[in-house]
Amino acid sequence: MTGRLSDRSTFLPTLTRPVKKSIRTAGALVTLASLAVGCGVIPGVTGGDGDDRITVMTWAPQDTNETNKPGMPAFARAFARWVNSHGGINGRTLHVATCNELNDSVAVAKCARRAVKENAVAVVGSYSQHPNSFFPILESAGIPYIGGYGITNDEFTSPLSYPVNGGQPTLLAGLGQELADDCGRVSLVRPDTIGGDQLPVMLNAGLKAGGHDPAGDVRAAEDATEFSGQTRSALGDATSDSSATGCVVPALGDRTGTFMDSFRRARGEYPEVRTGTVLGNVDQTTIDASGGRSGPYEGSYVTGWYPVETDPRWDRMKSVIREQAFTDTRIDPADTAVQTSWIAFTVLKAALEKIGAGEVTQDTVRRTLDSGLEIDTGGLTPTLRWEFQDRLASIGFPRLVNTDVTLQVVRDGRLVAARKGFVDMTKALQDADV
Repeated sequence: MTGRLSDRSTFLPTLTRPVKKSIRTAGALVTLASLAVGCGVIPGVTGGDGDDRITVMTWAPQDTNETNKPGMPAFARAFARWVNSHGGINGRTLHVATCNELNDSVAVAKCARRAVKENAVAVVGSYSQHPNSFFPILESAGIPYIGGYGITNDEFTSPLSYPVNGGQPTLLAGLGQELADDCGRVSLVRPDTIGGDQLPVMLNAGLKAGGHDPAGDVRAAEDATEFSGQTRSALGDATSDSSATGCVVPALGDRTGTFMDSFRRARGEYPEVRTGTVLGNVDQTTIDASGGRSGPYEGSYVTGWYPVETDPRWDRMKSVIREQAFTDTRIDPADTAVQTSWIAFTVLKAALEKIGAGEVTQDTVRRTLDSGLEIDTGGLTPTLRWEFQDRLASIGFPRLVNTDVTLQVVRDGRLVAARKGFVDMTKALQDADV
């Protein structure tokens, strides 16, 4: 289907505003879970028929040279310790099996097969760029995938997927809508790949919703190690309208940092264009590591899925972290991966509580979620409810139920809310030129 983002696409957008001043105790079994590494998972079976144990799996890449999300499995184990220290769920103990998917298609397939072997009733709060390697295995076993990170198409198309955020489509559309109000020319720098070809679709949907012309399209080789040519093309395009301040939006995934080096070197020739960037995950940790208030993110607007980390709606998650993982440096409440895991486990907990004393299996978890169950996440997302064909089925995203984005801005090195509340991108996405 055309108009769909690539399975490997991992670009989460940020916008830097123009230079003008406009806008941007746990039981022993749970202890074993906390010691699990790699694909070493804890034994467990489904609940029901007198069994007091429920097993789920969480996987994410760790200790690799690419994207790493160690906070997801670490938080999953902390959540299980917290649940079990408070009596479990309907008197049952929650077991979390963890697996290192290594950013590798073979490794994540092994994780999925292990989930089947361990009778996991769901895979929860996980990250992988290789849906073709794990979804067929989960679908064959009927295992629901709750709260993936939102980085692949399959998370919004598989009938066994229960995404908690709007993935890249909502972020790109939200970014475009914001750019429409504050920029003259907009220039997008992206990979020259099939997946990269889809990035302008959602960005332009937002620009169109704001009454703006489409973005300029600057392409780069997927394996490029130098971006001086693309930098000059993007800056030239963004400043081609001398009457308005231009904006550059790089969407180059792991190579965005390399682009930023070229951008900073050329910046003196284009003082009217401020530094902008797109990373796989922009959070306070990233901002701190890049220099805080003196770094390239200062003044940047960031489209996100959730409220800023300082919002009181995160207090309950932080309480769980303090209680069960206060000294675990892998778990950062400002990490979007950790936040996504919290919401995913909130969904799981609600489904298990709805099942009550009944049998807990892959099938009962899935049927409970498909029955119209409405899940309140404490205002971190809209009320979540999945239907077989949802509002965005017409553009190829039948499982996308959360179309809200937040607008945040970096001020004095801190990521703060740029405006109150969420922006619903449903209409912009429905009008996307796919």
